[in-house]
Amino acid sequence: MKTLSNLFKKPAGLLALSLVLVVLGSLLAGMFNTSFYKVNVKEISFKADHGTLHGLLYMPKGAGPDDPRPVIVTTHGYLNTKEMQDAPAIEMSRRGYIVLALDMYDHGDSRWAGDIKVGEQFSTFWIYSQFDAAKYMYEQDYTKKDENGNAYLAVSGHSMGGFSTLLAMYMDEMNSLQAGHRMIYTGISVGADFSYAAAVAPQDQLTAAYGDRTVGMIAGHYDEFFFNKSDEEKTAAEKAVVGTVMHKDFAKTLSGRAFLGLAEGSEEAKQGQYYTVDAGDLKVEDQVVRPSQTGERIIYTPNQTHPWNHFSPETTGYLIDFYTHAFEGVTSASQTDAGLSSGNQIWWLKEAFNFIAMIGFFLMIVPMSVLLLRLPFLKQSITTVTAPLAKPLGGGQKAAYWIAVVFSALIPAILFPTLMDKSAGGLHTLTLIAIVLLVVSVIAAVIGFARSGASAAMRHVGIGGLILAVVSAVMWILFAKADGIVPLSPFFNEPTTNQIVYWALVSASITAFITFAFYYFNKKHAGARFSDYGISLNPMTIVASLCTAVIAVAIGYLLLFVMQAIFGTDFRIWTFAVRTFTVEHFITGLRYMPFFLIYYFVSAVALNADTRSRKGGYLLAIFLNVGGLILWLIAQYGLDFARGVALYPAQNLNGILLFALVPVLVIAAVYARKLFEKTNNVWLPAFVNTILFTLVTVANTVMFWNLV
Repeated sequence: MKTLSNLFKKPAGLLALSLVLVVLGSLLAGMFNTSFYKVNVKEISFKADHGTLHGLLYMPKGAGPDDPRPVIVTTHGYLNTKEMQDAPAIEMSRRGYIVLALDMYDHGDSRWAGDIKVGEQFSTFWIYSQFDAAKYMYEQDYTKKDENGNAYLAVSGHSMGGFSTLLAMYMDEMNSLQAGHRMIYTGISVGADFSYAAAVAPQDQLTAAYGDRTVGMIAGHYDEFFFNKSDEEKTAAEKAVVGTVMHKDFAKTLSGRAFLGLAEGSEEAKQGQYYTVDAGDLKVEDQVVRPSQTGERIIYTPNQTHPWNHFSPETTGYLIDFYTHAFEGVTSASQTDAGLSSGNQIWWLKEAFNFIAMIGFFLMIVPMSVLLLRLPFLKQSITTVTAPLAKPLGGGQKAAYWIAVVFSALIPAILFPTLMDKSAGGLHTLTLIAIVLLVVSVIAAVIGFARSGASAAMRHVGIGGLILAVVSAVMWILFAKADGIVPLSPFFNEPTTNQIVYWALVSASITAFITFAFYYFNKKHAGARFSDYGISLNPMTIVASLCTAVIAVAIGYLLLFVMQAIFGTDFRIWTFAVRTFTVEHFITGLRYMPFFLIYYFVSAVALNADTRSRKGGYLLAIFLNVGGLILWLIAQYGLDFARGVALYPAQNLNGILLFALVPVLVIAAVYARKLFEKTNNVWLPAFVNTILFTLVTVANTVMFWNLV
């Protein structure tokens, strides 16, 4: 056992272990993804009315033109990709249904064909994606239809995919008035109400269009975005709370009750119960174009947040129950497993082995880099041993050190809502603080240089004050010109990446200010040198480090592409994923990398300066990187579940982004420490973190490639 342990401490042994985890995890994930090879899963792409759509087609063995089956088109929400629909895709395909897990336009590998004006980007993908995909699937000879040409096809989606679902049934009904047949038989939205869909048609006309279809909604009690009461329904106390992250019960709202066909003052709505609804007359310009029909409606209300729906046996069970009921009597005779209970689920095992493969992927980067450092040119990444900075001596220095550590960890989290939203009030305050810091720094510089002849310490104060003045000026610009820093444009075409970049630049400037302040006003006086921070200015060291990082990350991604080609799976756990990318993603990533390099470079310097000489340095580095953000999440959702209102009720999307950002920063902290130990400088960890996590970020969010 000791020999085995020693083996895995060596780069070659650790690399071998990581490869085993990647291959084994991918193999078993692929096995569960295909329901033990009873389902053929392949990636497809097709031209649609508004661009090119991509998806994962789950085709049960035996299904085809000779045995057409009911079809389910399921899609993700804003920022996500088709892989987020693992649970319904796996569970329904193993029950014999044909499933298309869809990338909406401008997500994953799908692309909108026409120009998109900046500011109008949200009026594209969610409106048309689901209906365009349904039209394509309707034309396939494996899609089961009745004698009149009506397809047995379901649409479903999460969040904005849910809006797309609600609209697809409306568009299908309007189309059927001319075509004489329906392409969509049933549908269920997850984490989406009528708030956005009403931009196309009012709720009463949307629900009228559903007619005699069976339609469902899954509405989490703690959904960050939707299912709120209308202003007319809210009490005075509820109106005082601005935001959406709070406890809610959609089945008891006017909108929810209207969906269930319950009149005001009638029986109390019950979740999980089917209601027979008179859908109402369908009208165009106040003219009835189709009389009212009677259909079934149901609302499920799990105690879940918005992203939790993706990763939930409860929600998946509701979807299974819904499809089983909606397609009752129209399934193929060959669907022998169509009656599997909703509690019989295997999708989570696929996710578990995806996670094991992901662990192997991240475990591989360091030993791969270390082995590359043995090559003649790349070994120039290694510099002379850098002495750890002296530990703080005395009570005052220790207190100052820990105050700085806690402040450095908390301030990015404290400023997170302000920076992500670029709220005017908060930025105005931060601008004033930056100006004050600039003035104080200039005064320190003037005094230091004026008295530099008296002692070397005063000269250090002068230099330090000058550098801090420059950093303060950068912060002033970042706060005062926030809207001009990485604005949404054809060049910077990922809205959420732009938000994260801005947060990262501000966080880096604050960290740089604290690091320089400690160096010039504390550590330099104690004998610390600039080289002790691991900032080598040797051009060959920098170039060799960049080449090493590029090769290490490229090998890792090459392995991902191979595993996906063989086993059909990527590396992921819930919202955090390392997925393959397109040429457009790569080009976009190159545009953002210079900004992220600033953040990861400053982070690598600060983490190693503050933690290398201390016991538990890795844990301390992780705390510095994400401690405040983790506490923010605990407070945000802890209060949400405890009292029904979150710490920041309006921080819905930004809170969700942290579920992927936090693990990125945890791994980045470990890489920053470990790769520094191997090279004695910050360049290799800065380059590895920048290249790897920029690609991870840009491939996992919405990308408006056709912005003009």
